[in-house]
Amino acid sequence: MMEILNRIASVLKALRKERGWSLDKAAQETGVSKAMLGQIERAESSPTISTLWKIASGFTVPFSLFIADEQSDYSTGQTKALHPSDDKIKVLPIFPYDEKLHCEIFLIELLPGCEHLSPPHQPNVVEHVLVAEGSMEVLLNHTWKPLTKGEGLRFCAHQAHGYRNLSKKNSTIYDIIHYPTRESRCSI
Repeated sequence: MMEILNRIASVLKALRKERGWSLDKAAQETGVSKAMLGQIERAESSPTISTLWKIASGFTVPFSLFIADEQSDYSTGQTKALHPSDDKIKVLPIFPYDEKLHCEIFLIELLPGCEHLSPPHQPNVVEHVLVAEGSMEVLLNHTWKPLTKGEGLRFCAHQAHGYRNLSKKNSTIYDIIHYPTRESRCSI
């Protein structure tokens, strides 16, 4: 866990330095408190997935920038929880953000009883959720949409959304996230 905390801290510090942002400015842009950002930068606090998404969106950078070790053509490893309060959702970056394709791909494991609410991402981000095993639901426009193995859903992620697993078995999904280019607009 300490390795991921140090990675997140290092990336956050580098982003702030690169942009010349104070903690106040970073808090304003991300919607995360100055105190929390300071704790994250000092690796004293592990952000939840939702908080990390707010930070990534505020800095307009890909989520995987904070949790993926390095770019590779394949992924090895196990899904992992990023924060103790996110103990029912585990994430593995399969392909970290690709500059040419403007996307990143995650394998996400939703344990029984998981309900994860995600804050809106930056404008024009598109998510594709594909169920590999089990069943789950995606929250869009205040409605839970059920999906089972082999089904998928594509949506504009600049709105609040969520994932949940009401079954008694783990659900495994692929989450493909496309980030906007200058000319792209989400029209789903």
